[in-house]
Amino acid sequence: MRKSNFLGFPSFNIRDLLRPKEPQVSLNLRTMDGVNEVGEVMVSRLQIEEETLPDHKCLSLCDSFHTSIHDKENSPMMRAVLCSQVCKVYRFQTEDQRWLLVREQMSETPLSFSLPKQLLSLLIRCHTSRVQEVMELGDLSPHLDRLRHDVICHCNHLIGCYQETLADLNNLSASSSFKSSCSKSDRQLQFVPTNLHAQRMEVTEPDSTGGVWYEVITFGAPADHHQGFKHGGLKRLLSKHTHLRDSVVSYSQEESSRARELLANVAQLQPLIFGLAEELLSVSLEQNNTRLQPVLHCLTQQTKQFVHALKDELVKSALIASHDHSNLCENSTANQEGASTPGQQDAWQQEADYDEEEWDRAWANVGMSLNCIIAMGDRLLGKEEVTSSENQEPDHSQNTASWQEQLLPLVVTLRDCVREAELKARVAMAFVMMQAAAAMTVSEGTTNIVQRRHAAFSQALSALVCGFVLRLFSALQDQDFLQQLISAGLLVQFEALLSTYGEEVGMLEDMEVCVSDLSRVTFTIIEAKSEEPEDLLPTLRGEWVSLVVEVPLPPETFRSLPQEVRDGRLIRVHPVLFNIGINQQQSLAERFGDSSLQERVNQQSCERLRVYCNTLRDTLPVTAGVQSLSDLLSSLERCVETKKRKNVEVLWIAAAVCRSVRGVRLTSCKSAKDRTAMSVTLEQCVLLRERHTLCNTHFSTALHCMRRAGCRMENVQKNIGSRKFAFSGVQLLTFPKLYRPPEGSFG
Repeated sequence: MRKSNFLGFPSFNIRDLLRPKEPQVSLNLRTMDGVNEVGEVMVSRLQIEEETLPDHKCLSLCDSFHTSIHDKENSPMMRAVLCSQVCKVYRFQTEDQRWLLVREQMSETPLSFSLPKQLLSLLIRCHTSRVQEVMELGDLSPHLDRLRHDVICHCNHLIGCYQETLADLNNLSASSSFKSSCSKSDRQLQFVPTNLHAQRMEVTEPDSTGGVWYEVITFGAPADHHQGFKHGGLKRLLSKHTHLRDSVVSYSQEESSRARELLANVAQLQPLIFGLAEELLSVSLEQNNTRLQPVLHCLTQQTKQFVHALKDELVKSALIASHDHSNLCENSTANQEGASTPGQQDAWQQEADYDEEEWDRAWANVGMSLNCIIAMGDRLLGKEEVTSSENQEPDHSQNTASWQEQLLPLVVTLRDCVREAELKARVAMAFVMMQAAAAMTVSEGTTNIVQRRHAAFSQALSALVCGFVLRLFSALQDQDFLQQLISAGLLVQFEALLSTYGEEVGMLEDMEVCVSDLSRVTFTIIEAKSEEPEDLLPTLRGEWVSLVVEVPLPPETFRSLPQEVRDGRLIRVHPVLFNIGINQQQSLAERFGDSSLQERVNQQSCERLRVYCNTLRDTLPVTAGVQSLSDLLSSLERCVETKKRKNVEVLWIAAAVCRSVRGVRLTSCKSAKDRTAMSVTLEQCVLLRERHTLCNTHFSTALHCMRRAGCRMENVQKNIGSRKFAFSGVQLLTFPKLYRPPEGSFG
């Protein structure tokens, strides 16, 4: 009796399918839940009713659903990130008259919902923290107080929207891991990627012990379809707010973090210094001479730390900027209220002449007052030692009074200097933090723009994480690849098929910004608590400006990784985006419109791609019959610079470069349904021809087989309920001629 795998599917020998006897396969399959029977599938030769297709004697199709062949595919890691699989199995003839077994697999992923939910929770925490942070700044100048009010209103609005969206997702995602193309404009699914799938192909050659996997992630262009594109996409909308940034003194988030840390240090050190100063006075009052030196030593150390913190140049520059900004605001207010008198102008000029050395004197005074206390303490200790050495009975009342009289004014001076310096530092750091919060709010634009940016980013992030996880799982034994991740990071290539005409211009503008935002994402690999699916799903931590994705691996697998990976080294992401419009709207754009957006996106990505590849040139394995990386990059640069309509060669070469450097590939059109299907099926057939010697005379037959009866047709039916691409029969047949790379162009 034939054995079954863990899903209840029948197991079979791959070599049985590769034998060149009557190409007929009988499988009794069932769906993932083990309830709905599909029934027996009998396919002989290739039963597709299409009169226009070539002779099909060379290939056989085994149509099956939700099947798995290898134990590796049944691993806990794969079960955690892939679900609702659709599988098609083909046999294709090679140039030497042998047979290839090709398994095409398309899977949904729970990451479609789990990652947007985590991102929403993280954004809620970040904006709540920003509100709390600016609220704790205390009394501010009128101008900064107005900024604080704006920041709080901005954040509270986003918090409310995101809490509502998160509640909607929590209600929906319990039974779903898929957002169809028909739902791409739904408000409650704004953060969920459209039609996200892992498209995978396994190729098993005759007499081989295992198959070779090729992967591409497909999803609808990451864009905010809910808000629409009447006023353009993110790139255009953000550029309109550039002039507003000039009204805010710009501080980075790193500077804001430094200001926050400095405030925390000063707030911690000031009471310690005051307490030690009081204890120093108590030592003299208690006539406890042996405690004087350790207390004085502690006071010295804490005060030096205080001075060291204050010497940060950020404090000095912020004080100057705060003073200048305050004068500017006062002058603007006075000018609005009426003309100022000459006396007022002189007063403002005197205030404007801010002494840049004033802050240096403030922290220097703290140090000098400490030195006076140290000198007095040393003198008193020396006097006590002299008295003791002469074996004379000391007059404690006289000495105590003397110590108190001499130390008290010095301690009071120290406390005054510390208090003054702390106040100035607090004003300066509050200015930095408030301006940084305001600058972030202004740079984000209106709340609608922020939501658009976060929503598009969420969609792109879900697809990226899915691609990284699958790439990692397939290369856990590849030490060179793991070392490449640590040293150079991961290349992520987005292939877009959007036109530069109509609404799709806005989609491309959204996509350009969110793909660029992915450069702030890093990955780290952690040890999972268990092998349960929920413990093997990636999680998010950090902030919007520095997001970290933690990818858990089973304990045994984790322990086999290099030490640097196990130590939690962060893996950088290098995203690039190449877009070539291929539909009829692109023809209109090239004749009557503007394709400069596409040209700029491709040019910038080409430059980023070369920078990344330069770090890997001498470390990559050489594949026989494949162009060198240097040649591919040169060809890509020439193609990008060439003025040619629907220059799809850009996409072919970019894909070849990505596979050469073992990167992650993602393909998108508006809904990842029709144009994406054309791209994916073509790429699969080209890989079969270039790397597995698919018989060239059967290339078109294999291509039509995958398009007419493969996984992408199932995808169309799942999205719109009909097994029909949005192309006419004639268009579908001529599409390969338009979008078919010459031999040798794919790596």
